Amino acid sequence: MRRDIQPNERAFSSKEVAETVGIATPTVRKYGQVLERNGYEFLKDGERRIFVQSDIEALVALRDTPNSLDDTAKELVELQKERLKESNQTELAISDTYETLPHDPNQLKEALMIVFKELAATREMNVQLTNDMSQLKTTISRLQQDHHIISSTIGNAAQKTNAKIQKLTEQQTNHYESLLQQETQKTEQLKQEIQIMRDEQKREWNSQTDFNQRLEEALQQRKGKWGKLFSLFGK
Repeated sequence: MRRDIQPNERAFSSKEVAETVGIATPTVRKYGQVLERNGYEFLKDGERRIFVQSDIEALVALRDTPNSLDDTAKELVELQKERLKESNQTELAISDTYETLPHDPNQLKEALMIVFKELAATREMNVQLTNDMSQLKTTISRLQQDHHIISSTIGNAAQKTNAKIQKLTEQQTNHYESLLQQETQKTEQLKQEIQIMRDEQKREWNSQTDFNQRLEEALQQRKGKWGKLFSLFGK
């Protein structure tokens, strides 16, 4: 039976534990079953588990463990056994203290005053620890929200950046294709103009050749006439 529960220690329901640890309620039940399967003891109200701070720490350890749940649960069971053993030794020491209490009313009153002061200091410390835990939970919750916001922002920014890069790539590709098409058209047009110039030059060459041939024939004919004339004068 568990003897490590402190006086006036707060008990938590499964729903409260789920909100505190940051896991779903079914996961709380799952972790509880894993712990019990390996020998862990819970306070129970019938079949319903009642959680205290040490149980919440065990659930956090299961949530964050890099190992298997059963291996971590076995380690937690061993820690609980050590804690229960220390609790039993403390109870025996308290019993021995009660047996050795002084019988003198004044000494007894003085001893009780010391105990009351220690209890008051302990309660004050418990209140401070509770406040610290509450602030810690608030800080963790805020950090988790900030992490979610940052992750969402980074994801959205990356998505927008990828979309812009894709759009710019498409625009650049279209621009290059348009330039290539324009250059192809210009090249084809230039080829056609060169071919026209060649055809015109060829026609000019043919015309010049034809003219030269006619000129030569005319000169030959004139030369023949002058030759006959000169031959007459020679006679």
